[in-house]
Amino acid sequence: MECVVQGIIETQHVEALEVLLQGLSGVPKERVRVHELCLKSGPNLGVVPSEVRLLCDLAQPTPSWHVGGAMRGAGAEQISVLVRTIVESKASKDVLQYFYTLGYKLDHELLKIGFAFHFHRGAQITVTVTSANKMPRLHATDEAVPVTPGIQLVEITAPAAADNYNDVVSAVTAFCEYLAPLLHLSKPGHSTGIVATAGAAAASLMSSGGGKTL
Repeated sequence: MECVVQGIIETQHVEALEVLLQGLSGVPKERVRVHELCLKSGPNLGVVPSEVRLLCDLAQPTPSWHVGGAMRGAGAEQISVLVRTIVESKASKDVLQYFYTLGYKLDHELLKIGFAFHFHRGAQITVTVTSANKMPRLHATDEAVPVTPGIQLVEITAPAAADNYNDVVSAVTAFCEYLAPLLHLSKPGHSTGIVATAGAAAASLMSSGGGKTL
């Protein structure tokens, strides 16, 4: 499983966020180009709706598909991040047809383009900053165009296990505090929008250089 929080940032402040992340992580960024397909269950899969996300990193020489869904229940509602199960596997081009056969239907697809930092800070944390792009035709990733040119998605993920996810939640929550002047991070679907202090924080970071590892 993994712990997840998300937020949004104006594209004009992404460079400042990159400077801050470089200083916090001390590692180089990596290119991200992810094809994401969201499938939702049909009536034959039960009365409780479910969702499956297929993620394929097109930046890698061999496509790697990630399949996962969110943890449910009262305990899941009380913690500050989303905890979801995730399975990583090598899959053939028939993987989508497989889920169609099970009874899932394609809800939407996106191409996410940007960069990511991978580092250890209380947990193995990945921060991904991407623009969301839509395709005019099914699976036409080469023709993708930005959905919201002025806004980019920031996602923080960290792997966890059933016996340590509380510790991982604490590490992710603590790391989010470093980014608070630029953006607010919360459970997916609970975004509070643009942070009022982002402009001033970005200007300060860019004027000071900000590349020192913290």
